[in-house]
This record gives sequence, C-alpha cells and structure tokens, in this order.
Amino acid sequence: MSILELSEQEIVRRNSLEEMRQLGIDPYPAALYETNAYSQEIKQNFVDDAPEKRQVSIAGRIMGRRIMGKASFVELQDSEGRIQVYISRDDLCPDENKDLYNVVFKKLLDIGDFIGITGYVFRTQMGEISIHAESLTVLSKSLRPLPVVKVKDGVTYDGFTDPEQRYRQRYVDLVVNEGTKDIFVKRTKVFNSMRNFFNEKGYLEVDTPVLQSIPGGASARPFITHHNALDIPLYLRIANELYLKRLIVGGFDGVYEFSRNFRNEGMDRTHNPEFTVMEIYVAYKDYNWMMEFTEQMLEKISLDVLGTTEVKVGDNIIDFKAPYKRVTMIDAIKEKTGVDIAGMDENQLREVCKQLGVEQDETMGKGKLIDEIFGEKCEGTYIQPTFITDYPIEMSPLCKRHRNNPDLTERFELMVNGKELANAYSELNDPIDQRGRFEEQLKLSEKGDDEAMFIDQDFLRALEYGMPPTSGMGIGMDRLVMLITGQLSIQEVLMFPQMRPEKVVKRDSVSKYTEAGIPEEWVSAIQKAGYLLVENLKEVNPNKLRQELCELNKKHKLGLTNPKDEEVQSWIGKIN
Repeated sequence: MSILELSEQEIVRRNSLEEMRQLGIDPYPAALYETNAYSQEIKQNFVDDAPEKRQVSIAGRIMGRRIMGKASFVELQDSEGRIQVYISRDDLCPDENKDLYNVVFKKLLDIGDFIGITGYVFRTQMGEISIHAESLTVLSKSLRPLPVVKVKDGVTYDGFTDPEQRYRQRYVDLVVNEGTKDIFVKRTKVFNSMRNFFNEKGYLEVDTPVLQSIPGGASARPFITHHNALDIPLYLRIANELYLKRLIVGGFDGVYEFSRNFRNEGMDRTHNPEFTVMEIYVAYKDYNWMMEFTEQMLEKISLDVLGTTEVKVGDNIIDFKAPYKRVTMIDAIKEKTGVDIAGMDENQLREVCKQLGVEQDETMGKGKLIDEIFGEKCEGTYIQPTFITDYPIEMSPLCKRHRNNPDLTERFELMVNGKELANAYSELNDPIDQRGRFEEQLKLSEKGDDEAMFIDQDFLRALEYGMPPTSGMGIGMDRLVMLITGQLSIQEVLMFPQMRPEKVVKRDSVSKYTEAGIPEEWVSAIQKAGYLLVENLKEVNPNKLRQELCELNKKHKLGLTNPKDEEVQSWIGKIN
C-alpha cells in the first residue's frame, strides 16, 4: 500500500511503529503474557481498607489516554469492560532515555493499541478504582484508528452507527459500541440454557450432514454446489428433519441438533440466507405434549438469561411465562378476516385471496394459498406467544393427519411478536401416506413451485422399517435471540450477517500511466488526487493538476522535484 493511500493518522501510526522497532521494542511480540484479573472483577472486589494492596496483571486495548506532566492516565478495555490505569513517569521509567519513556510519554502508544499492565489496585483522589502500573508491555500496535466517539452536551454520539458498516466490520462494532458484545454473550447463554434443558431430560445432541444429495425436510429454494470427486450435484442443507427422523427409526428416544441451514431466498429484518435452527425429535410423543414442552423450555431460557420472563421488544413487552394461548389456523383466519375457509377448494381460495387483496400466482396450490392468507392477514397480529394449531393437510407434507379431522394435520406454529418462532408436528410415520404426500409435492414442482419438496426415497425406505409415534419441533435460534435481547433485526444477532460484496474501486495499473508518458514516481500522487483512471486526466486543466501534485509532494514529504507546467501539459497532451 502506497503512503499516499493512507490517512494522516495511519501514517503517524506507522511512523510510531518504526520508532518502536528502532528502540528495540517488538510491537507484535510472540511471547506469552499471563493475566490474572479482569476490569469488572477488579472493581467489584476492591476493598478500601485491605491490609495489603492487590497485585494484578491485566491486558487489553487502550481506549483513551491523557498525559499530565509526569503522569499518564490510560483507559484500558478488556473483555469485561474498562478500567483506568495510572502511569507515573518516576515509577515506570525514571530514566528519560529509557525505551518506555519514549513509548509512553512521547506518544508512541495510540488508542487501539494492546498493552499488558502489572501493578496494584488503588482508589484515586477522585474516587476512581484504578491500577497503578509497575510494568507495561506493548502487545500489539494498531495501525488503523478506531472511529471517534464524540460527546456533546452530555450526550455520546458514536462514530460507528451506520448499520452496514457495523455488520460488515463487526470487529470494530464490538470494540466501540457498548452493548454489542452483550447481545452475543446472551446468544451463547440462550444456546447453553436450551442445551442443558434437553440434556437434563436425557436427549442426545447429534450432527447431521450439511451437504445433502436431496434438500429435504422443508419447502425452500436450496443452494446448489458440485462435488468434483463424485461428479454429482449437492445441496446445502435447508433442514435436518429427515436425518433426525432416521435416528428415531434407528432406536434413539430423543435427538436434537443445532443446525446451520441455508436457503437461497430473500433477505430482510427477519431472514438471512444462512441461519441457525434447533430441531428436536422425541419418540412416543405428540404435538400436544410438544406444546407444553416448548412452553417450559422458553420460560426456563428467559429466566436463565434475563432473570425474568418478560422482555421489551420495540414497543411491546413479551411475556414467556407459560401457558400460551392456542388457536386453530382456521379459527385464526376466521377471527382476523371474517372468512371461514374450512372445506374450500383451490378455486374458492383464489377468490378469497382476491377478496382480501392477497397476492397469488398460478404455481400456488391450496396449501400455499392458505399460507399466504394467514401470513398477510393474521401472523403479524399475534404479539404474545400463541400456538396456531391444526393446519390444512396441503400445508404440511411431513405431518400426521389430525386424529379427529383427516383434512387437517397435528401441527402448530408458535407466533411471537408477529413472527413464527417455532414449528412442530405429530410426525407422519405412515410410509404409504408419506409417499403420497411427496408425490403431491412433485406435482407442485412440475407446476413451477421451486420451493416444493423433493422425494427422498431413502427416507421413505427408513419409514418402511417402522418409526414409532414421534413429535418433532424446530425453533429459529436467531429469532429467539432477537426476542431475548430485544432486537428488531436478525442482522443484530448474527456475528457476520450476509452482505453484498464491498464495491471495488476501479483503478488503472502503473503501467497504463507510464505508457502515457507519466513518470512512475508521480503515479501514486496522481491517483491520490482522485485520478484513478488514465482517462480521468483527459479533460483536466494541466495547471490545476500541477498545483495538486505540488501540494501532495509537500504534505507527504515525497522528496520529488515538483513538475513544471510544460511537463504536465505534455502528459495531458499525450493522453488526449
């Protein structure tokens, strides 16, 4: 990278880096640095009248500093928070010729640098618990300045609030935006709480394939790749359902998996192409049992992570305390639209869609039409946890028929804050019925529905060996974390959400400029001035360009001889 492509602060930091090396200080040491304390723990355990001062070793990133004569104050940030470090010149580096004096008091350290501190804990005259440094070790030099956080009239204005920047550069977001790290700490606690809940009941955590020959277990558009050695197409997993059911066939009473799934579909505030789902399957259970199980699980998770069953999400207070309301899908549509769709055929449903202003197309069968009506007119109205039950059979190819109504299935979806959070069935274990359902999906695919399910012949073979009565449930982990942390966008709870590639700025090579007669030593300066392509120079005023180059030469101390008017005119003339 040319020095002309760097900001002034980046140039200063690289100069400081070189000065450190000249002083014999390695800015990126490989040696182990032992720590025995963290910022928040130090503050919590401090005792003013302790008989002995506590000695600590701590490491972290400099987030603020000020020099006051023979003293320097550093705000150090570690994984738990921040703590002030007091550095006395007389204690740490009494000899002004020593290396540390130059590093600390000649400002070779910058905000963003990592350092290690050993010393004792004390309270300053201003009442702030701090560390009195007795040694300082440079651990890593930061070459790029962190975004500035400005304070005006007592209000903090963060310099890194643009969502696209935050998601693309999550590493910076975690450093400068208080609260971001807490979201991901809570995310891990949610996973751990759920895992403990299952393990205590004796269920087994398993792994199933991500690369699959058939993308089964859900209605979704898959990502397709190619396996070179086998010379076959493979699909990134859209769901792990069919593999987990195979394990129930194999004799496990309860299995679950935190599954990374991939769906080649749109992105919005609640959808990301790559997402995490937990699916669990328990033998000898049905969907009524699974509703109670789900209520217990979510109540426990909210208590484990938050200490309460209530959480604020936007303007809503969501309460995860069991039990939850239960409404059949037919009743939900009737309640919200006034239309009773029970027993309607496809043509009648299309008329209902027209009447309600719900978009439709020719590829949609009965199930898809009902799903569109519910999604458009009902789903967003359920704020508190609500089980929507007993879906029409066309909507649920893997679900057991309802014991009291063969046109319905024993299925529920849990709606929270206007979105689906969980989906569960009394699983279909009749292999003949399952084959017929798959064949119906094949007909939808032939009509142009690219989300229709594939026929998985091996799964059908597994069912023919016999699967016990089973209930299964899948829960969107990213959406659950959104609710527990009060976030309205899925991108806030994914460490690295999917983003469009950064725009690449097109620039010509050095040879393109030299071919036009421009000396190589001036190419970087010309591009720094904004002329990234040779053709950008065609209409440039030669005198203006010469002035810009002279200013850059002086500002960055390039040591070049300033070009004359006729030289620049000659460059421009050759290009034209």
